[in-house]
Amino acid sequence: MTRTTQEVARLAGGLRGVVGQLHRRLRQVDNAEVLTPSQSAVLARLHREGPATQTQLAAAEHVRQQSMAATLGALDELGYLERTRDPKDGRRVVVALSDLGSKTVRGVAQHREEWLAGALTGLDPAERAKLAEAIPLLQRLAEH
Repeated sequence: MTRTTQEVARLAGGLRGVVGQLHRRLRQVDNAEVLTPSQSAVLARLHREGPATQTQLAAAEHVRQQSMAATLGALDELGYLERTRDPKDGRRVVVALSDLGSKTVRGVAQHREEWLAGALTGLDPAERAKLAEAIPLLQRLAEH
């Protein structure tokens, strides 16, 4: 393994570790005790991308139809979803966020951002500037 390859491998491992740690920490500050990670992911996807069928959600989340049915059932029981017939194909059901579901997603995002903003105030201005410069690079990595 060349020195460059070793450096890239170390960087990849360090980045994976810290992003995972930050993700876990953000989950701790929201309503993680109420929602499973799968439920949170589905709510976030519906908020970002809009209504979808169970099949579309299962494919997007890389889970089986049965698993998605269970996730949607739990979210439905909590009052976070609305189900309607697809206007183009009445046999299909389209799932969307209810008002409560939208409010919950916005609340979770706001709570996470407030926690993160508080944590960022503990950094000096130069450190915050470095993080700001890294955001476009992290976005490019996420899109790769």
